Amino acid sequence: MLLNRGLVIFSVALLLWAIWAAQPASAAQVVAIGASNTIGAGQGRHHGGVVPSEAWPAQLEQLLHAHGTNVQVKNAGLAGDTTCNMLSRLDGELGPDTKVVIIQPGGNDAWKGGCASSPRQNVMQMVQRLRSRHIKSILLLRIGAIAGKSNLEVDGQHFNKAGHAAIAAWLLPKVAAALR
Repeated sequence: MLLNRGLVIFSVALLLWAIWAAQPASAAQVVAIGASNTIGAGQGRHHGGVVPSEAWPAQLEQLLHAHGTNVQVKNAGLAGDTTCNMLSRLDGELGPDTKVVIIQPGGNDAWKGGCASSPRQNVMQMVQRLRSRHIKSILLLRIGAIAGKSNLEVDGQHFNKAGHAAIAAWLLPKVAAALR
């Protein structure tokens, strides 16, 4: 009788373990923080661009999935954002599964101002904060050279869908390597 009871308990435990092990692993998270060219479009006088579902973070997520990577790319872009504000909201954009953050500083600091520290200092503080949390960072600078001037919208500051696709394709090997 004791042997049967022990066998039943062992069988139930084995079944529960098998059910738990079969659950898909939670997706790693990549956070894309930046301004209008991250969210997809500008605002006010500079409203060109694409909808968020066509912006480079969404296209990057599709490319990563096509390469078999279980990942969610969170678009934390905000039109008109400055590096000072990105730094202040960084922690709130991170989730428990965040492995990589792509920082796209943009050019709003130059015309908005309002921050005591320089854009370079703000970006370096973001990188240091992420490093202290064991989160990798990728700096997305000079996106015009990546996306191509022929992919600029008529406002001259934001990119069309093809420009966003070029940015996503450029980021793909860097993000894939950072997730390993």
